[in-house]
Amino acid sequence: MDRIARVQLFIRVVETGSFSKAAAELGVTQPTATKAVAAIEQHLGARLLHRSTRGVAPTEIGQRYYEQCKRIAEALDEADNLAALQQGRLAGQLRVSSSVAFGRRVLVPLALRYMQAHPEVVLDLSFEDRYVNLVEQGVDVAIRMGRLADSSLGARFLGRNPWLLVAAPGYLAAHGAPADAAELVTHACLVYSSVQGDDRWTLRPPGGVELSVPVRGPLRSNNLSAVLGACCAGLGLAALPLYVARHALEDGRLQPVLADHALPAQDIHAVFPSPRLVPAKVTHFIEFLRSAMAADGWPQA
Repeated sequence: MDRIARVQLFIRVVETGSFSKAAAELGVTQPTATKAVAAIEQHLGARLLHRSTRGVAPTEIGQRYYEQCKRIAEALDEADNLAALQQGRLAGQLRVSSSVAFGRRVLVPLALRYMQAHPEVVLDLSFEDRYVNLVEQGVDVAIRMGRLADSSLGARFLGRNPWLLVAAPGYLAAHGAPADAAELVTHACLVYSSVQGDDRWTLRPPGGVELSVPVRGPLRSNNLSAVLGACCAGLGLAALPLYVARHALEDGRLQPVLADHALPAQDIHAVFPSPRLVPAKVTHFIEFLRSAMAADGWPQA
């Protein structure tokens, strides 16, 4: 293993807190990883890692060495990608993360288009609804909605995620449609428990002020597909992102409710581990997403 490979391995050991995870990522055995880091420590004459049964953590010197190595690795990655761009091609692995619903319905079709245009890029797509630590998981780009909490990350605005109220025709035939937001308290409401105020829905009537309405109903879930399915089955009203409800609206399984009332929309951002020395392949992929989403009609303001 050459010196650069050892440094890259050391970086991932620090970021994952594990020799075995870092070794698996880079396709080497754990003993090989352990020996590689030991060789760096011997070369430097300093201990870089605290080792325990709970994992590994950098020493004070190890942390400073990691920070310098990280900058060097980012610069090498940037140089490689700039060289590839100047030859008119993009290559290498790109790890992308998003929520499950957005990943399945939006990101996959866009990723397929990107891969067709850039066959030498290998996309590693990961979809999960929990918060992902980009550095620990080795993620190059994550798609996030709503307010950004981590100011240390780099970010690029991609568009706005509009929401709307919907219901199945059968539900509306049986229960009628609410005439205004206040009437939602009399309806069965299917609650998505992650956003939109949870069990309070906020709506702005045309020319009016926002109204926060308490809602309740037969289903509460943190999974958008579950809420969509229950709504299509006629079990109640639902507040859903347009990208989740679009196909059901187009084929008539759902209808808009209080269509002239606005629900809070979310900002969509592509985030990446650091705003400094962003690899060219990351910048290029994010620009592709931004342009493609704008062309597909995602609101840009």
